[in-house]
Amino acid sequence: MKKNSFAPKKLVAKTTLIAVGTLGLMGLGISAAAAHVTVSASSTAANSYTLLTFSVPHGCDGSATTKVAISLPEGIDDATPTVNPNWTASKVTEKLAQPKTLENGSKVSERTTQVVYTAKTPLDPELRDALVLSVKLPEKAGSQLNFPVLQSCVKGQTNWSNLVKPGQDHDAVEDPAPFVTLTAADTEDHAAQPSAAAQPANSDNNAGSQAPGWIGLAAGLLGLLMGAFALFRTRKSNTQ
Repeated sequence: MKKNSFAPKKLVAKTTLIAVGTLGLMGLGISAAAAHVTVSASSTAANSYTLLTFSVPHGCDGSATTKVAISLPEGIDDATPTVNPNWTASKVTEKLAQPKTLENGSKVSERTTQVVYTAKTPLDPELRDALVLSVKLPEKAGSQLNFPVLQSCVKGQTNWSNLVKPGQDHDAVEDPAPFVTLTAADTEDHAAQPSAAAQPANSDNNAGSQAPGWIGLAAGLLGLLMGAFALFRTRKSNTQ
């Protein structure tokens, strides 16, 4: 009996389309996870010291990044920038209406409102970098701390300043401001600064923005396995 050579070719074409479509979905999922400037925190416990890692995943519509200005919310009086060899860091401060007494008894008359990182060489839009600040979180558990970021590029800028409301989908907001939500205070002593080797844990907004990426990746892997199985069956039928 003469074999039908058309059916195997049709299956091969279908398998190829599945694989190509799967790779496209994977790309969309991963790009969605990396679409925004986000922040993650080594600790979100109220009244604790934490390392805030701001991820800068891309430029401004294809233009290289030259400056990243991170605004600090009320409740955070100062920030210590972590040295990054690719950037220089500076602070913008403002006078307080009244001096503030800290837990150690010292008084401060001004607070840091913004930390500005300036690139020594413009950051290629196809590359990412991470900028880390050490801060002391305020005491109010459950509150959302917003960190608007102004990203300046060789051409143009993006103002990541639109606030994400509690319960709102982070990816549904255009140019969302990075944020962390404070959790209940730990019972341990918070006097010591966090270790520089501390591994940042994803904050609520970062985890939300990465979810589509993981979903796309899982769907992509499943599609590739299905395509490989179909191709295997096709080749096996041709040899029989």
